[in-house]
Amino acid sequence: MEPAIDVVGLRKQYGGSPVLAGLDLRVEPGEVFALLGSNGAGKTTTISILTTLVRADAGSASVAGCDVARDPVGVRQRIALTGQSTAVDDALNGTENLVMLGRLSGLPPRAARRRAAELLERFGLTDAAGRRVRTYSGGTRRRLDLALSFVVAPQVLFLDEPTTGVDPRSRLDLWETIRGLADAGTTVFLTTQYLEEADRLADRIAVLDGGRIVAEGTSAQLKALVGTDTLVLQDAAGDVIAEEATDGTIAGIRAALDRLERTDAGGAVSLRRPTLDDVFLSLTATDETVKEFA
Repeated sequence: MEPAIDVVGLRKQYGGSPVLAGLDLRVEPGEVFALLGSNGAGKTTTISILTTLVRADAGSASVAGCDVARDPVGVRQRIALTGQSTAVDDALNGTENLVMLGRLSGLPPRAARRRAAELLERFGLTDAAGRRVRTYSGGTRRRLDLALSFVVAPQVLFLDEPTTGVDPRSRLDLWETIRGLADAGTTVFLTTQYLEEADRLADRIAVLDGGRIVAEGTSAQLKALVGTDTLVLQDAAGDVIAEEATDGTIAGIRAALDRLERTDAGGAVSLRRPTLDDVFLSLTATDETVKEFA
């Protein structure tokens, strides 16, 4: 099956400073793929190239079967982009925003209104449909942003830090919406600084550092890079008395508990598991070689 996104040797520099230094990645159809990286790592530049907003200096990239350099129109016809800032018109209400974009996309008036009503219901915006967007909360604005991306249903949806600035409740709602889009067959390419977001949403995750992918795999595979589970023994004040590594199995946990019991110290035991935070800090703090998983 042809990949939804295929990138080979992508390079880009600004003012003589390299941002992307030979980026390689592949995203399968219907997959949620998360690209992690610190500020300035090149996440937004990658999305800008893949959505034809910026031209690469070298390398090749195709999206939904179309080459981003040779067939930018074909790419744009098959994708949608939700950027870091909302792109809605504050002076219009939700319905008007959707109908306007439908008409600009070539839909007849009746079809544009029908599509707007479908999207308002799909994205949980029916109650806000008649309100001016300036009165929306951050989470509601982001849902409208996503709805606008689906006026003409895309094969690939690019989300550049989609939940930045929204409250925790709205973030959870948006995660559910994004996961539902992927389950319905849309390929989602996501950049985020919220590592929990990548952990919860992504089928696969790549870590971008120094203009290259330094690790790629599922959340579990990446976490396995930084060590095993650990049983932690703490006293009543919460101070750590002892730690024992474990493989996370029942037998392994029992063996670790037996070793902790030999300390003859009372206290509470908890299981600490590696997190994506641990992965990110480990991989972006040193010059790691690329790690790939089958």
